[in-house]
Amino acid sequence: MSTIEFYNQHSQDFFNSTVNADVSELYQPFLNHLPVNARVLDAGCGSGRDSKAFIQLGFDVTSIDASAELAKAASEYIGQNVTVCTFDQIDPTLTFDGIWACASLLHVDASALPNTFAILGSTLVANGVFYCSFKYGKQERTHNGRFFADADESLLKQWIKGSGLLCKQTWITTDVRPGRENESWLNAILIKAVK
Repeated sequence: MSTIEFYNQHSQDFFNSTVNADVSELYQPFLNHLPVNARVLDAGCGSGRDSKAFIQLGFDVTSIDASAELAKAASEYIGQNVTVCTFDQIDPTLTFDGIWACASLLHVDASALPNTFAILGSTLVANGVFYCSFKYGKQERTHNGRFFADADESLLKQWIKGSGLLCKQTWITTDVRPGRENESWLNAILIKAVK
């Protein structure tokens, strides 16, 4: 079973377990770099939790997810359409002031991540901001039916090399979901370089 199939089959459970998780402290470093009425891409929006928060803040939000079932649930939750596509299928004509990829790029094979960062980065305006998060570590693994590429600071730097993205800051947080307090996450703010 692929990771996308996992989310299609378990979309309601995943929605329920994440939609109320309070990750608001992650927003501020991202919001600090956004202009008023910014265009934001929620890349791998899952339940739509963060899309909804950004819409309520007045941003023009585009949400995508590779799972059709999750996209359906998120569309209902945020009150606007979620596009079903993978990161690599993003419409290249779109442009964004910010990209939010919370716990989503970690499902991409490490070998494909440089290309994924380059594709997503190409939709950012100059000085645009890109938030991403990965489970902290160095391994690729399959856990409970889903593929994960873990990351540390050095792996992330390798993946964004040549993408036009520069790493502005990284920080480690613990999982906010009950029973997951011993899981660490790498968070990063990347900035699109001005040519």
